[in-house]
Amino acid sequence: MTARRFELHRDVDVSGISGTGVVAEGVAFTDGSAVLRWTAGVHHSTVVWPDIASVEIIHGHGGATRVLWIDEA
Repeated sequence: MTARRFELHRDVDVSGISGTGVVAEGVAFTDGSAVLRWTAGVHHSTVVWPDIASVEIIHGHGGATRVLWIDEA
């Protein structure tokens, strides 16, 4: 297994802060942890998560934002 890149694609901006389209880039590592870099909006930040599921739970907004993988599994 190798690290995989992903993007967060936001279809609906529930919060009214980050807009729509690609709002963040990330990497899921071989140990399961994930790093997310916010690229949209005014306040860019980098956050480390225990796993990709946590990213989806917090930022998915019930399907309004999707994780799209850039690299194959």
